[in-house]
Amino acid sequence: MPDKKLHTEFHHALKVNEADCIGCTHCMTVCPTRAIRVRNGKARIIANRCVDCGECYKACPVSAIEVEQDDLQMIFRFEARVILIPSILIGQFSHKIPASSIYSALREIGFTHVFQVENTVDMVLDAYSEYRQKTEIRPLISSFCPAIVRLIQVRFPSLADNIIRVNPPIDMSALYYLEQLKASGIPGKNIGLFYATPCAAKIAAIKSPVGDTRSIITGVINMDFLYNKIQKYLQTPSPNAGMPVTDDLLNSRGVLWSLTHGEAVHCEKRALAVDGIRNVTEILENVENDKLGSVEFLELRACDESCAGGILMTGNRFLTVERLKKLSAEHAREEKDQPNKLTDRFINIRENSTLGCIEPRNIEKLDEDMSVAMKKMARKRRMMCFLPGFDCGACGAPDCQTLAEDIVQGRAQISHCVFLQQQLVNQNLLSHEKAFKITGEIWGSERLEKNCNKIGAEDENY
Repeated sequence: MPDKKLHTEFHHALKVNEADCIGCTHCMTVCPTRAIRVRNGKARIIANRCVDCGECYKACPVSAIEVEQDDLQMIFRFEARVILIPSILIGQFSHKIPASSIYSALREIGFTHVFQVENTVDMVLDAYSEYRQKTEIRPLISSFCPAIVRLIQVRFPSLADNIIRVNPPIDMSALYYLEQLKASGIPGKNIGLFYATPCAAKIAAIKSPVGDTRSIITGVINMDFLYNKIQKYLQTPSPNAGMPVTDDLLNSRGVLWSLTHGEAVHCEKRALAVDGIRNVTEILENVENDKLGSVEFLELRACDESCAGGILMTGNRFLTVERLKKLSAEHAREEKDQPNKLTDRFINIRENSTLGCIEPRNIEKLDEDMSVAMKKMARKRRMMCFLPGFDCGACGAPDCQTLAEDIVQGRAQISHCVFLQQQLVNQNLLSHEKAFKITGEIWGSERLEKNCNKIGAEDENY
């Protein structure tokens, strides 16, 4: 099967609200791809480096990092308004609240159909098994978490071929339910598919999917927004209370899929499940350096406790995990080895489960021309001979290595380093006025003025 014509640009769901940004560098220091700089006292996100993992969102003390969201009113453009929900949405609510009440609330909000994303996990597992038989590449890496897929593209490009080229459940389920509704007589143009997302990375993946041409999902509703809407409707009796979810085929495997070990547990050979972007980075460095050993499969998730720890989750992630484990056990007792009802329907979904080529996007490559890149690398190393290696961030870059790269690429100057700046002044190679100007360009002209309203200050009127 030939590769599809793929997206070449990343869409980003994370934005900096400059009006609220205080240039504190918290976001810059936690970014795993060094995608953030501070200029004129404000954080700047470098688009081709950002993977929408959400670390900056969690670190910002003034909520200046924002996550985009589609307008809820757009759902009413469609006759069939489908909300695709992951199991973790159910897990955020008390076990005393039945799933049927949550589904009813979603209908009260305006959706005509409620479907569980993880209903298709058995299809995904079958596709995984077939893929493993067709390739000798090991370890294979799950394609479930879009932040991890993008992290590999930009920071570990040599491992791009290790990613399993199989659509995750969100895409499989969207296709399944689209086909199901079309088979019931609803024209495709009248069907709107909306996903309740726990994170920014899935928004970005839907807007510009990696390994595919376009997503059939119409829009994205942030889970924190939807959670609050549901809570409001749960306070009042609903005429739809007790109505079953349409085609509720969720099984015990599906309930746990979005949690840590949800995929890895199904691998017959050695598999690792790793959550948290820092832990994932460490593992990928080991894979890149061939230090991991004989591991068959890697389940890698950017967030702590996987999707239960998504940045748009409102409920406590540990309680969410506990509730879903109990729910999975309940489903397991009811299943009694019953076959998955989806298996025999819409077989073409399986045939369209393969992702296209996942292209590397090496952010470390200094130039397309190899000879030019080698010269820039040599210059970068020379820069590091002069830079102090403190990684203090005062230059507006996260570390000295990044500053050296920015200098080589023409995005910064060696005088941006405050330590070298003082040396240049002492050697009469830089004036005090120029030094202050450089500082102002990085941190803003008013950054060093007295301000008793800034965080940690006390207004004592002196």
